[in-house]
Amino acid sequence: MGSSAIVTGGTGGLGAAVVSRLLDGGWRVIVPWIMERELERVERRDGLELVEADLFDESAAGEVVGLAAADAEAPLAGLVNLVGGFASGGRVHETPIASFEQQFRLNLRATYLMTQAALAPMLDRGAGSIVCVGTRAAVQPFPGAAGYIASKAAVIAFSQAVASEYRDDGIRCNAILPSVIDTPANRASMPNADHERWVKPRAIAEVIAHLLSVASEAVSGAAIPVYGRA
Repeated sequence: MGSSAIVTGGTGGLGAAVVSRLLDGGWRVIVPWIMERELERVERRDGLELVEADLFDESAAGEVVGLAAADAEAPLAGLVNLVGGFASGGRVHETPIASFEQQFRLNLRATYLMTQAALAPMLDRGAGSIVCVGTRAAVQPFPGAAGYIASKAAVIAFSQAVASEYRDDGIRCNAILPSVIDTPANRASMPNADHERWVKPRAIAEVIAHLLSVASEAVSGAAIPVYGRA
């Protein structure tokens, strides 16, 4: 194993593809999980380490990073922040502030805590790459999801702030902006859509793997569209 990467949300539809791609590339991959039913979606492979953790808890986030950084032969080099969620509803005047704020907690808290924890070992090493997940809707909004759209725009801004703060420390941070991802959950919720136009998880995983690699060492602070044909 050359390096270690943490993939939060690694048991989800996109996360499973990212984990598989990184394992194929020789990474040691640490995947946090919180509910046992998530493990049914995980293919056990060499190089994969599963750890139970609530990433919305600061100490738990630190423990995950501690595990990832503990192997001197595979230092922590990558963090992929995939934890988040979507909620739609009415327009702003119809949406309670609690629902709006919940989207910020869901889409930002784990990303912040995991990034904060991972920065220490990356600073010690003098290198690291962090990838966060925004959405196309953050730059092309649609009605009925102001909390989701605003919170994902904040994820993009946060990733750019990290890129700026740590650009002289060898640490990069970028955001990807998916359109609709072709996952079983999205197909179930939109059965009549043209699924073939949706971006495939494996295609996004290839972009993420590139952003974690030295081949993209000149790229930081970017917000990269991964729309497929949607």
